[in-house]
Amino acid sequence: MSITRITFIAVATSFTAVSSLQSLIIPVLSTIGADIGADAVGQTWMLTAWLISAAVATPLLGRAGDLVGRRRMYLVALGAVALGSVLAAFAPNLTVMLIARVLQGLGGAVFPLGFGLVRDAFPAARIAGAIGALSAIMAVGGGLGTVIAGPVASAIGWRGLFALPFALAATGLVVGSLSLDRSPARATGRINVLAAVLLSSWLVALLLPLSAGNQWGWGSPIVIGLFAASVVLATAWIIVEVRSRAPLVDMRMMRLPAVWTTNVTALLTGAAMFGVWGYLPRLAETPVGSGYGLGIDASTAGLMMLPMLVVMASVGFVAGPLSRVVPFAAQLTTGAFVSGASSLSIALFHGEVWQLAVAAAALGLGTGLVVSSTPNLIVRSVPADQVGIATGMNANIRTIGGAIGTTVFAAAIGASLGATGLPAESGYVAAFVLGAVLAVVGGIVPFLGRRRGPSPVSAQTGRVVPVVASPVEEVEEVAEAA
Repeated sequence: MSITRITFIAVATSFTAVSSLQSLIIPVLSTIGADIGADAVGQTWMLTAWLISAAVATPLLGRAGDLVGRRRMYLVALGAVALGSVLAAFAPNLTVMLIARVLQGLGGAVFPLGFGLVRDAFPAARIAGAIGALSAIMAVGGGLGTVIAGPVASAIGWRGLFALPFALAATGLVVGSLSLDRSPARATGRINVLAAVLLSSWLVALLLPLSAGNQWGWGSPIVIGLFAASVVLATAWIIVEVRSRAPLVDMRMMRLPAVWTTNVTALLTGAAMFGVWGYLPRLAETPVGSGYGLGIDASTAGLMMLPMLVVMASVGFVAGPLSRVVPFAAQLTTGAFVSGASSLSIALFHGEVWQLAVAAAALGLGTGLVVSSTPNLIVRSVPADQVGIATGMNANIRTIGGAIGTTVFAAAIGASLGATGLPAESGYVAAFVLGAVLAVVGGIVPFLGRRRGPSPVSAQTGRVVPVVASPVEEVEEVAEAA
């Protein structure tokens, strides 16, 4: 078997394992909480622990992979996922579960490391197709948790949910350790410790209140203080990176039009995507007595979301070949607009299961286009010594977007709670309209990126980095050539 095929199999299984862990426990949080003695705050921490761990590990281990070898860091991250899945399956209490979720979150680094391994192993002509397919697999894994959680938990219990990520992580670990080439360290230098501490600190300060704000109160001193601290720490981090001779993240690279516009679009579409994933099943499961809910069970809600996974996977595998006709930049913008239309459709038409299933399929189309195009735009826009950190930051930004989207949806829906304890229909309508707005704005952002000024110089290599046209300019150039 060729090294390219082995690399793809190893990375694909690891992507599925890690991405499924973000949404796998959401539909059964209350069941897990009742079993291990976790109240509503403890259940929130089960999500927050993974989120913070992934946000910190993704850029740091991604950068470490650029320096000491991606294969080594890839195996470390996958080993943490496998161990965390075993601990979660047998967790007797909340403390052990939180430790397990932190270990699982370290697997977030698999995404930038996997993209780097693909770039190392694949010939140039096949990189775009491979990255598009892997991006779709990453998105499908995230949706997979929402689809299978209810049926699997009903059949064998919630502890059985962690068998899937464990099996996939173990497979990726074995294949990777036995067959992957030892990728050379492309970058020189070291990890800037101060920059790493500041990056970790502002991510934690931002994600904590986003995840726990509903429990702590959005106007509480701790929430306001953490948001303020995140701004101060992020500012300090940027200053340190700009002045450093060995930055963790090359800020000149982050200013490239194709990079910053893609990252902002990832933030906004990630917010819409995770918001819809989290609250579309809840809308459908709302009791019929509410006057708007469909009253379906978790298993039926999972089946309702199945078209989303099928379409998303299909789009990812054709995104690479399609880019010869429709550039990735155009796919990115189209995907954002389609995702926005899907969220708006849910807000307006949610009286039948088939309407929600069609909207879910449309969301799969939009999400598939977005997640397949973003890493391709990043990988082709940065020097080889920055692939790990650049794709890691992009994955991180989408994760932050997911936290923001979940928070926005929860706030809009929670604000409409009635005497019965159920949200009013207007709360769901407002949430999905907001999701549509986020996605559409994400589609507009690439039009703001224009090529200006001289080419920046990579702080890692001292070489000039060619300025890549913004997504809009790429589309215009293709049209002119045609």
